[in-house]
Amino acid sequence: MRPEKTAIADEIKARLADSPYVILTDFTGLKVSDFSELRSRLAKAGARAMVVKNTLMRHTLKDLKLPDLNGALQGPTAIVYGAKDVAAAATVLKAFAKEFKKPKIKAGILDRMALTAEDIEAIADLPSREVLMAQLLRVLSSPASSLARLLNAPASQLVQAIRAKSEKAT
Repeated sequence: MRPEKTAIADEIKARLADSPYVILTDFTGLKVSDFSELRSRLAKAGARAMVVKNTLMRHTLKDLKLPDLNGALQGPTAIVYGAKDVAAAATVLKAFAKEFKKPKIKAGILDRMALTAEDIEAIADLPSREVLMAQLLRVLSSPASSLARLLNAPASQLVQAIRAKSEKAT
């Protein structure tokens, strides 16, 4: 590979090595201004977008020992990656594609596992990480609060019975 291509491949490799996910998209027909808007929205979600050559992406995936996505590496390809929540990036992509009819999600990788476009859209439909954590906390704390109510119920009933007896006696 030529030195300039090697430098670009090394840059892609460095960015993807720090990211737990990568989403491949086909940006055919997307205007430069729209792609800039997509980048801006992704940045708010802690993700970045970058146009890549398919051959360089193949080399990068091979070098990082990531799953082979050769079927998805055809036509114009842009990758979305980041260090934060994949659901946030997938949600931005899905909403943007709904609004602009582009880009098309091709495939992706999450924690070294290959994902289909359908998998990524399902991830986009998940609640945010914070909402999932709150739901988990509620599920975990529910048995404890039920136990506390159960343990307090007989004592409160006993106190009410004693109070009723004392009020009757007076």
